[in-house]
Amino acid sequence: MTKTNCRIDLHIHSVASDGTDSPAALLEKIKAAGIGIFALTDHDTISGALEMQKLISGDLVFVKGIEFSCITAAGKCHILGYNYDETAPAFRAILEEGKAKRQRKLERRIEFLKENFGIELSPEELAKLRGLNSVGNPHIARLLVARGYAADISEAIQKYLKPCKTEQSRVDGVAAIQAILAAGGTPVWAHPLGGTGEKLLTEEKFAEQLALLKAAGLMGLECYYSRYSAEQVRFLLARAEKNGLYISGGSDYHGLNKAVQLGELNAFGEVVTSERITLPILG
Repeated sequence: MTKTNCRIDLHIHSVASDGTDSPAALLEKIKAAGIGIFALTDHDTISGALEMQKLISGDLVFVKGIEFSCITAAGKCHILGYNYDETAPAFRAILEEGKAKRQRKLERRIEFLKENFGIELSPEELAKLRGLNSVGNPHIARLLVARGYAADISEAIQKYLKPCKTEQSRVDGVAAIQAILAAGGTPVWAHPLGGTGEKLLTEEKFAEQLALLKAAGLMGLECYYSRYSAEQVRFLLARAEKNGLYISGGSDYHGLNKAVQLGELNAFGEVVTSERITLPILG
């Protein structure tokens, strides 16, 4: 893979998880945005990435990715994995574990809607939800909005789904990193200071989580992220250098489900190109 000075986005979601664009539609938008290198990193599933891999042609560089929803002794986190061998046993096992956890969480939410609000989903709606590889709150919320129970997805989640207590659906962060490494991939900590809609980590909590993840084999930090200010980017770049970690960057694009644009790698409008990314996956 040749590294060229072009626009880049290594954190993108499709309809395979909680985005709204199909891989085919997403590919056209990526081309229109002038992005030359990108990764599809759906939550806890690789179905979209494998589909995208079949669509790529020409000079566009595609990096196969995933975003694991994780938890460690230091708290919640998200781990991105790049250029993995999806046939590796450890990688397949962590994928199946995550899917099973999400499915159990879905069934509890279905029960909760019926018991607390008298909302019963149709057999067709249930079949659709149960057939998803990475089912989550947005998928259920979209059905509730379509039925008129809420004005938008955010309201549906807050009113009908947030109150539902379920088991932990996240996989162990250390296990996720080790599974990515076992599959020959590169593990990166996604939005290390906190993602969109999340409370920002303090420097102390960041340091605690970083020490744990690095000990597990973490290789990089997502220093460039759509939510982060210039000060936050500088902080992460300094921590990456200090700890010998690679530098990555992504928008966390979700289509209509999040007010983020493709290639938006900071909150201050500066264009970030591939020359600033040091991941070995770029050659």
